[in-house]
Amino acid sequence: MKNFTYKISLFLILAFAASSCTEQYVFQNNDFESALVVEGTITNELKNQTIRLSQVYQLEESGPKLEKGASVSISDDQGNVYQFEEKDTLYASITPFKAEPGKKYQLKIRTSTGKNYTSDEQVLTTETKIDNLTATVANVDGQKGVQINVNGFDPTNTSKYYRYEYTETYKIVAPMWDSRETTIVNVPAVPADPIEGTEGEPARQDIVVSLRKYETKTCFSSKNSNEIILNNTNSLSEDRVNFPVRFLSNQNYIISHRYSIFVKQYVQNLAAYTYYKTLKDLSSSGGVLSPKQPGFFYGNIKSVENPSEKVIGFFEVSAVSSERLFFNYSDLFPGEPLPPYYESDCEVRQFVDCLGDPPCTGTQLRSAILSRYLVHLSSSPPSYSMVKAACGDCTSFSSNIVPPFWID
Repeated sequence: MKNFTYKISLFLILAFAASSCTEQYVFQNNDFESALVVEGTITNELKNQTIRLSQVYQLEESGPKLEKGASVSISDDQGNVYQFEEKDTLYASITPFKAEPGKKYQLKIRTSTGKNYTSDEQVLTTETKIDNLTATVANVDGQKGVQINVNGFDPTNTSKYYRYEYTETYKIVAPMWDSRETTIVNVPAVPADPIEGTEGEPARQDIVVSLRKYETKTCFSSKNSNEIILNNTNSLSEDRVNFPVRFLSNQNYIISHRYSIFVKQYVQNLAAYTYYKTLKDLSSSGGVLSPKQPGFFYGNIKSVENPSEKVIGFFEVSAVSSERLFFNYSDLFPGEPLPPYYESDCEVRQFVDCLGDPPCTGTQLRSAILSRYLVHLSSSPPSYSMVKAACGDCTSFSSNIVPPFWID
């Protein structure tokens, strides 16, 4: 979500700068106008709540500039004040707390330059839980795959607006794995010994084949959702959710073995939903410098000293619910071949460890071993069969640490 917000913040500033134009033109970044970007959602979870502050960045810059040295707090209408402290790329509450029903919460920010910002007061939304997640085989736009749906129901009919985030974790099994590995051992030169009558030997690099010292066959990777996922039930007679939060093609390698998705559901109020809906629409509205420009729009955070100052962001107080789902590829596609692997080129490379003209390839073999470009598949010296690292060692692009929540 944060990367998406950074991109949108840059989009908004550029759109605002170009909003008075009626013709396309080459953008000149001479009158760049900075703006504070605020990402703030507190929930009904008892935890150290977080707020992220940054500044929009210029086209030639590689990324956002974090707003450092600010004073951040959240207060409620009963006199409680929760102070935040700077930690890495965000601000975290010094003490854990959770949003409670009926209380009004307000975010206050004072930057290192003395500028003050406040949000509108927000109240916790209806606490509506996810009933379950389901994974079913489906065809979407002509593509066969797995449809993951969020299911829930609010009998009070007051939730209405939902935002979703997910983290997916999946097992990876290297298809060309071997229990042994190749390493290079440097053997120093041996000088000649005239007294003993022995000849000297030059320094050399020996190839050693040994058992692997750690897990390289099975790994686990995780990815977070990077888009704004919204749903509303306004058009329904009841506040019942059956929402497709994620679709995975049956050709996607991440579901080849075992897959898990952890979904978080945020219940939003209309203002928060509208803000995120606008962000989502802007992200798919075409080029920033297209003839039709959306201009700048405000969230619910304002400058105290200068109410007309541009501030990007929204402070919301949201009830959150979460649920995790596991499934195996064989559960949904029994007897079907696995999807194509992460690395498409798993061709076996053959080497002969000797020096000189072909078929000798000892120099190339040593270079591939030292660079970890290729790993061992099988060998009978002087012949070696090697494959790309990703095909025989999943730690070359993933992690061999089993997640604490993982269940096989």
